[in-house]
Amino acid sequence: METEQIKQIEQINKLENKLTPIKIDYWQQYSSLHSWEFWFLLTVLVLSLICLYLFIDRKKALQIGFFGFNIHVWLNYLDEIAIYNELWSFPYKLIPYLPVFTFEASFVPVVFMFVYQWTINHDKNYYLYATGLCLILAFVWRPLLSTVDLFQVKNGINYLYVILGYLIVMVMSKWITNIFVHFEKEKKST
Repeated sequence: METEQIKQIEQINKLENKLTPIKIDYWQQYSSLHSWEFWFLLTVLVLSLICLYLFIDRKKALQIGFFGFNIHVWLNYLDEIAIYNELWSFPYKLIPYLPVFTFEASFVPVVFMFVYQWTINHDKNYYLYATGLCLILAFVWRPLLSTVDLFQVKNGINYLYVILGYLIVMVMSKWITNIFVHFEKEKKST
């Protein structure tokens, strides 16, 4: 590496090291065990996972779980990009070391998993029903969270950007899952 590059990396690391204690202090003051927001996020996380455990189609659990993991990962990437670019934020977190460990960590992937499960079990159009879910999440769920300050849009961003993000995640997760389901079926047929 060049000397200038090394200097810049070291500067970034120093700034991040200074920022970490500030983030932890913020979490302790406003988002820890002493806040209703923490308990709300924890309740949503636990109830989502309990519902998933109780109602997942165990015959297709790996496929549905893979799909849900895709949703989870892509949503995290989307939120990281949005937070980094100051488009939206989540003022409260369950764990201060995980920047987007909020309701997006469980609730949203689980409801997507149930829609996906329902569409494959009933031979319905995934894109139609998942788009309906995206509309509900973007124009009902997120605004509801905004009213209690669990989600904030910034810099002139509106909920059309939120639905666009959900739609991209919805399509990418389905396509990636389809590719792996295809690989699995292809291997079984040989």
